[in-house]
Parts: sequence; structure tokens; C-alpha cells
Amino acid sequence: MGSFGKVITLTDAAAERLKVIMGRSEMPVVGLRVGVKKGGCAGMEYTMEYASETRPLEEVVEDKGVRILIEPSAILYLLGTEMDYKTEKFVSGFVFKNPNQTSACGCGESVEISPARVSGE
Repeated sequence: MGSFGKVITLTDAAAERLKVIMGRSEMPVVGLRVGVKKGGCAGMEYTMEYASETRPLEEVVEDKGVRILIEPSAILYLLGTEMDYKTEKFVSGFVFKNPNQTSACGCGESVEISPARVSGE
């Protein structure tokens, strides 16, 4: 692995927010695990959870002092994604800017994502 370049990158806002959140964790945290799952009205949802250990075949990305663990099944869906943190009037949260996203539902909770094409396949 690791031949894709960075699967995911963080904006400064996302990195700072993740450092604060992970610093408050009650359990030891080695990083943030990011994946995708089927669900929502557009077909896919992003998943995030604290990771207490690295699992086999996960892609490990270090960006701006934060370690992100990408689930193996999500690597091609997340390739080239930028994770941001936005604070707006009524809501704040993490936002994924994904070049593989083909559509999203109106509520913004789920997206349709096509796997990235890797050269040589």
C-alpha cells in the first residue's frame, strides 16, 4: 500500500479540531478510523471512530500531526479526499470534499461515491 499518494488530507481546521477531540478521549487513541458504509438516501455514508489499534491492511495517513487510519474497503472511495471542519450558524462538523463523489442527497448526510480508477488497472 502507500503507492496511491495520500488517500486523505486534512485542512488546518480539521486537524486542529481532531487534536482537541482526540485529546479528550478517555481511552488510548492511536488515530481516527475513517471508512464508508452503505446507507442514507444517496447510497453511502462516511464513518469515523476513535482507533485504539491499527488493523491489518489499513492505510495509515499522517497529516498535520494527526494519524488517520483508512479502512481497506474505503481506500479507493476516499482517494484524493480533503477533510475539513466547518463552523456555521446552526451546525458545525466535518465535511469531506471527495473527487470521487458523483452525487449527494439534499440533507448532506449521504453521498454516492464511485471507486477511484488507479492507473495500471
